[in-house]
Amino acid sequence: MKTLTTTAALLVALTATLVQADTPDPEVQYLLGFVEQSGCDFERNGTVHNSADAADHLRLKYRRGGKYVNNADQFIDRLASESSWTGKKYTVTCDGVTEPSGEWLHRALDEHRAQP
Repeated sequence: MKTLTTTAALLVALTATLVQADTPDPEVQYLLGFVEQSGCDFERNGTVHNSADAADHLRLKYRRGGKYVNNADQFIDRLASESSWTGKKYTVTCDGVTEPSGEWLHRALDEHRAQP
């Protein structure tokens, strides 16, 4: 009976973990929409991409690597700031100003969080 109880508890914990992993973080979803709607250019590994393509790429990285992040800050730091292949930093250019994408995204997230 003790083994059955332990097994049931493990299944409940595993199910909760899987549900949590499959539930997108609302702040990450906000950031993906922010990128897509920004109209900015994104440079990744020496190639410039428009905002829609950049958002699609980040969605792909989030689908594949989301298990490595627990919140939007980690999403920025671990998935949206540099190439996982080359380690080269991503940059974003908006209105002629170029900056690291991580800084740009953290600022956008801070502004989003500051809204009532």
